[in-house]
Amino acid sequence: MALRLGFIGIVTQDMAASLAFYRALGVDIPHGLDDAPHVDARLDDGAALAWDTVATIRSFDPEYEPAAGGHRIALAFDQESPAEVDEVFARLEAEGYAGHVAPWDAPWGQRYATLLDPDGNSIDLYAALDAN
Repeated sequence: MALRLGFIGIVTQDMAASLAFYRALGVDIPHGLDDAPHVDARLDDGAALAWDTVATIRSFDPEYEPAAGGHRIALAFDQESPAEVDEVFARLEAEGYAGHVAPWDAPWGQRYATLLDPDGNSIDLYAALDAN
């Protein structure tokens, strides 16, 4: 049996705020879903993201508690160039989103930066340093 990732699920305290962040990041999410209990979207590469409110998760897992004390998983988005890492990071910070680690040149050969989504999830931006 082939192992295939079906989607990446994000549990959110505030659907509207979370969707706004990911739209600003560049995810094509239809409008009019800010009050939905569940939302699905596809990235350009075909990967799927899904959002559920805490209330939705608790509807089938009544004892669910959101993680505390830092992120448990990071989503890393490949950018076209080191300059795009800087631009996207600066644009999202200017829009009021939390920059966590400013862009820097990592020893593994990438321009790297980290933002936090409205629920505190680590959202990494990266590009190969030799990218044009």
